[in-house]
Amino acid sequence: MIETILIVEDQPDARLLLVELAGRTFAGAHIETASTIGQGRHALSLDVPDLALIDIGLPDGSGLDLIRDISHRCPETICVVTTVLDDDGHIVNAFSAGAHGYLLKGQAPLLIERQLRNIELGIPALSPTIARRVIEHFRRTGPIDEPDGILTEREQEVLSYIAKGMRNTDVARVLEVSATTVASHIKNIYRKLNISSRAEATRHATRIGLL
Repeated sequence: MIETILIVEDQPDARLLLVELAGRTFAGAHIETASTIGQGRHALSLDVPDLALIDIGLPDGSGLDLIRDISHRCPETICVVTTVLDDDGHIVNAFSAGAHGYLLKGQAPLLIERQLRNIELGIPALSPTIARRVIEHFRRTGPIDEPDGILTEREQEVLSYIAKGMRNTDVARVLEVSATTVASHIKNIYRKLNISSRAEATRHATRIGLL
């Protein structure tokens, strides 16, 4: 439940709007405001907020530094960036700093209010534009390689067949793939398991219950 809120925003109009929206969203919550990182840190020394709405561009530095401080000192505080900056660099850096949400101040106030309400439901407060940018970012960066030692389902299947003594061509026929594809799977299996022979592969298959 959100009972205490810290709003760090240097623009008076934006600060007033956020106070109004937060007060309407979290009725009865105590709201503190600050216009600089220094003031924000002072407020934190007096009380730990349940929710912090923090702008990035502040007169005495980046609001991301304050988010890092809060994440370290008050990990239970929900930090949400409130900004006009929507580029990938700021978005990624904000989440890396410890932000739990990212709202654009330029969107309709009713939309900001709706996204703030989601917080108590355990739903991250994300502007639709930001949610799309996050998805696009991971699409561009591509998948993460499988960690060493963890075989994919197909690799486990190939391992079970070669452990039974089947040749590459036999495995390829059963799986309906090319022998080259099977050889590629075996190469990956050997690399992940740090082995170099079918005898070792058989021992490993036995150990993990594939035989």
